[in-house]
Amino acid sequence: MVPTKIKLHKDDGSLSLDYADGSHFTLTGEYLRIHSPSAEVRGHGKGQEILQHGKKDIKITGLEPSGNYALQITFSDEHDSGIYSWDYLYDLATNHNKYWQNYLTALNEAGKRREAGVQVVQFMEPKQG
Repeated sequence: MVPTKIKLHKDDGSLSLDYADGSHFTLTGEYLRIHSPSAEVRGHGKGQEILQHGKKDIKITGLEPSGNYALQITFSDEHDSGIYSWDYLYDLATNHNKYWQNYLTALNEAGKRREAGVQVVQFMEPKQG
């Protein structure tokens, strides 16, 4: 579904999308960056996805149309190789809660954090001899 209005909020680096059916979504730079359709994030095939972490403070810094079918988004970490089709953006918007929860679960399972430069360490009790 093609949005009727697209707005980049420079203050917080988020993206707002309005649709003809009256729906409105605002997506953060972090959310769009971790779901970039680029090979850097998705890998080169099923099961080769690379979990993105440390992206909490990432903002959208630029938008460029890619033909009539997509947006190329530039982020504050200079990532700009993902082409976000209208259908993909709509999917990310309408499934935000599910995708976000899946991401947080994956981060936790991998011992990674949203914050840059933060590492999670789990201490174990020593075995009693």
